[in-house]
Amino acid sequence: MEFRDNKAIYLQIAEYVCEHILLGKWNTDEKVPSVREMAVELEVNPNTVMRTYELLQNKNIINNKRGIGFFVADDAIANVKSYRKTQFMDDELPVVFRNVYLLNIGFDELESRYNTFVKETFNP
Repeated sequence: MEFRDNKAIYLQIAEYVCEHILLGKWNTDEKVPSVREMAVELEVNPNTVMRTYELLQNKNIINNKRGIGFFVADDAIANVKSYRKTQFMDDELPVVFRNVYLLNIGFDELESRYNTFVKETFNP
């Protein structure tokens, strides 16, 4: 995984886990990689992964079954969407709006590009 400099690594790992859940790679009640396994896979310190898992636990995206490991929570998909939507609306959308304004991009052009993106990416 390639990490970006502009965001904490544990948050980028959280995005990685959330994406796996949203894409159906990890299903409800399925065991997620252990802290050590994830640390080795992503080449990071286990403490960083533990920080990620604690965040995701607090957001009710994963839960810890003591002595067994971490599992995808029952309502993980809804919680991931809520968490990611809040993050997007608060952090990323203002940057997008600023660029839309500064570059004088119309909403009709954005809608057209969005529709093309969805068609090519999700309905090839």
